[in-house]
Formats: sequence, structure tokens, C-alpha cells
Amino acid sequence: MRYAMLICATPDDWADDNPLATPEAMQEVLDWFTQWGGAGKIADGGVDLDSPAKARTIRARGGRPVVTDGPYLELKEVVGGLVLLQVADLDEAVRIGSTWPGLRAPGVSVEVRPIIEH
Repeated sequence: MRYAMLICATPDDWADDNPLATPEAMQEVLDWFTQWGGAGKIADGGVDLDSPAKARTIRARGGRPVVTDGPYLELKEVVGGLVLLQVADLDEAVRIGSTWPGLRAPGVSVEVRPIIEH
């Protein structure tokens, strides 16, 4: 089964001056991808998402699309990255998600969610 591993934190946690943005921290992330990719558990290499300030949200209003700047949700956390896992079950996805290097930082969380296959 495939699972989405959503990496969440506050917008400040994604800033370039964040301690998690050091070369050493990035090497830990690359090592994580090497470990789980080599084990055949990553279905996709993953993506880093840019700042929510650069996002656009599209909603239907009166049957027509309306585009606004940013997500405009009252959220403290935002999704900053996505990894697709290829694993046997939710327990394995949680076990792998629990090893994400960024979890050592305050405010960072990982959500694991099944992918609906159509």
C-alpha cells in the first residue's frame, strides 16, 4: 500500500535561518532517504513545498473559481513536504515516519495517511 507522509511545522520552522536548514541537518535527511529508499519503502523521492506566503488557493464562489493569495486558514502548522511511502500497512508507515530526522525540532510533526488508489 502507498501512504503519504506529510511533514508539518509552523511557517517559521521552514525559514532558511532555521537550525534544521544546516548542511548537517540536510545530510541527515539525505541519509534518511538513502536508508528507506534503499529498502524499497519510498514510492517517490519526496518534495519540499515553498512558503505558504507564495501559495494561491482556488475556491468555487457562485460556481466560478476565485483565486486568493496564501492558504488563509487559521493554522499554526502547514505542510512543508511530502513523501510517498510504499509499505505493507499503516504500522510500517508509522514506524518509518517516526524516524524522520526533523522530528527532533520543536513544532515539527509527521502525518501518515493512506493513499486511496482509484
